[in-house]
Amino acid sequence: MKKILLFFLMILPGLAFSQLRLKGKVTDAAGHPLDAATITLTKDHKHIASAFADLGNFNVVYPANGIYILSATLVGYQPVQMQLQLPKDSILLVMQPDSKHLNEVTIAYRRPLIERKIDRVSFNVENSILASGSSAWEALIKTPGLQVNTSNDITANRKTVKIYLDGKPLQLSGDDLPAYLQGLPSDQVARIEVFSNPPAQFEAEGASVINIVTKKAKKQGFNVTLNGGFTQATYSGYNASTSFNYRKDKLNVYGSYGFAHRHNFQDHDTYIDFGNSLWGSPNRNIYQSDNHNYRVGLDYQLKDNQVLGLLVTGSNRKGNTEGHTLTRITNKQLVLDSTLQTDNFSENSGNQYTYNLNYNLKLDSGKRSLNIDADYSPYQTSSDAYADNLSFLPDGSRTPNMFHIYTPSRQHIDIYSGKIDYNYKLAGRWEVTSGLKYSSTQSYNDFDYYNRDGSTLTAIPQNSNHFTYNENTAAAYTSFSGVIGQWTLQAGLRGEYTRTRGYSVTLDSLNRRNYLKLFPTLFAQYKLSDDHELQLNYAYRIDRPEYNRLNPAKRYSSPYNIYVGNPALQPAFVHNIEFGYTYKQLYNVTAYYTATHDLFTNINIQDNQTKVYYGTHANLGLSVIAGLRISAPFHPTTWWEVNVVADAFRQHEKSAYLSGSYDYHLFSFAGVLNQAFTINSKNGLKAEINSVYNGPGLQAIYRSGHNSEIDAGIKTNIFGGKGTLRLAVNDIFNTNVDKVNINFQDQQSRFIHHVESRNATLSITWRLGRNVTASRSRTTASEEERKRAQ
Repeated sequence: MKKILLFFLMILPGLAFSQLRLKGKVTDAAGHPLDAATITLTKDHKHIASAFADLGNFNVVYPANGIYILSATLVGYQPVQMQLQLPKDSILLVMQPDSKHLNEVTIAYRRPLIERKIDRVSFNVENSILASGSSAWEALIKTPGLQVNTSNDITANRKTVKIYLDGKPLQLSGDDLPAYLQGLPSDQVARIEVFSNPPAQFEAEGASVINIVTKKAKKQGFNVTLNGGFTQATYSGYNASTSFNYRKDKLNVYGSYGFAHRHNFQDHDTYIDFGNSLWGSPNRNIYQSDNHNYRVGLDYQLKDNQVLGLLVTGSNRKGNTEGHTLTRITNKQLVLDSTLQTDNFSENSGNQYTYNLNYNLKLDSGKRSLNIDADYSPYQTSSDAYADNLSFLPDGSRTPNMFHIYTPSRQHIDIYSGKIDYNYKLAGRWEVTSGLKYSSTQSYNDFDYYNRDGSTLTAIPQNSNHFTYNENTAAAYTSFSGVIGQWTLQAGLRGEYTRTRGYSVTLDSLNRRNYLKLFPTLFAQYKLSDDHELQLNYAYRIDRPEYNRLNPAKRYSSPYNIYVGNPALQPAFVHNIEFGYTYKQLYNVTAYYTATHDLFTNINIQDNQTKVYYGTHANLGLSVIAGLRISAPFHPTTWWEVNVVADAFRQHEKSAYLSGSYDYHLFSFAGVLNQAFTINSKNGLKAEINSVYNGPGLQAIYRSGHNSEIDAGIKTNIFGGKGTLRLAVNDIFNTNVDKVNINFQDQQSRFIHHVESRNATLSITWRLGRNVTASRSRTTASEEERKRAQ
């Protein structure tokens, strides 16, 4: 079977279907590109295609050769209309100023809050009052269809995800991912793209992909944007950022800096039935952190068709966590047996850098292009953790049982990667993209364990751990897209060969794994008529364990609560299939089915004899989710916009587990209702209300309850339209609380988890700069970076 698929990978370009495409440029009389002009192609008074000019460039797809009418419109310019015979390689449209409109208010094109394409759904953050003005993390968790659990694991429509930033994977997991994104202001994010079934250009990891696309300045000259925000909850936090862009002739220099101070709490209450005793442990952790994020990039036009780019990004964070737990131990008659007081304190820091070198070459007037990226990403984290546990009898007297430990840990990761992407046309009409990628990850982890007696530290080697992990992946892919008649097709095949090596020096334990896997993708769209379309897509994906799950170091929060990683974890493999119907390119109904084999997940195991409760990770069996998802925008009036996303689904979890097995089924529902109101368009006064409901769910033996959240915000223009003032209130009724139960054999426990979510944020944005009109028409590397991120 593999040989057949490999043969298919080799001949795939020859199987591409015809795609007829017209490329063009729209400029003013002086030759300056006109951005956001509306381009329309019609035939026999029937609409064929539309597009918006991006830096003056546009392309439209048409079904067959013949005579068409091409038109362009833009506020402040006279409409242009012309008849042309297709096929045609390219065309230039020149628009003349319209003196009647020069002094009128300019009406800019505004993207809808949610956009749907053949392979993705985009959430336009810059158009959301609630998602902007905070951090990229807050914007991410407000994206429709995304969920975040108590461990900060993100899922998209209940499928695992891989997070990308501007088309590049973020190699972060656990608490490191939200810490990094909390330092990136959401005002620097243009949109968040959710690929339910990612195309072959993306790595095969993750059942779905989330791509965070940052804003790119298009204007000539020097432009600066300033942002600031203040958040008040139980504690206060604040953020500030600036971004700049200088574009002149062949040179484009851009960058940004963001700072965020976070201060909040998280409650995690645990209740365990050990058979002959009940343990109730209300816990509160208080977090503080300072995050710095920055990026500096330079693009230089070597020739008209060649661009060389350099990009450096960095993230530095420091913080501390202070936790307090008071555990009451009672018998079955709720008579107090003893009390445990546990105090935890840790100081944490992390530094991440990425150095990217990019070269882009266009040939044959853009019909062929070559893109090369080389990256190096060093990443370091450190943690100095202290835990103290005291035991008290019912009369309040302290027992001699004491537990005082110090556990410093260090992690260093080096990631090297390089990739080549080649885009070309077959017979001048078929879009084909092929590429190669190689990545190497080297992770070094040191975890030391000391008993503390005052200032005296005693090393306990058997509880320490030194772990190294290496992962090398070589990948090749080919994909094609085309239009034939009423069909729009996009298909691809990606092959990845992976070698992993995990070695625990302390345990003298070695785990190796080598495997070759092929990952096909298919997207098919059939146009029944101008208003009715059918879609079908399929993808086979892999889900690899994060590095922190593989580290076998034991982390003690108390003598009775332990977390340990599992270096023997294996990847999970995912089949995704979706079938949908779209009406007027706005209203969509999608039936979906996702099956995950060898699911790996976090598990909690209680020992009813020793009263030890520890968390770890394990590969389980099958996880299936099938459902029906509906999304629709409505405009009841010109000033009221409504977006609805509703999802009804059925979950099935089945596996052997411990000494038995489970086979669970659950039917549930989730929904998002977003409403935007234009109160005064002249002053940009707008309001937004967002309501979210997540029904009960399953994950292995975990059963979660429902939760909900209602947010509201308002914004207005200031500084003569050069600035924006926003006020947002999140989780108004403080209902975003997670409740989880375990009821399996002798494992009986429940959790109540609440990250402080009710807060108010006041933020301001101020845009400075001017345009330089004397610039020649060209395609810049910034545009290529944006295309690569799409």
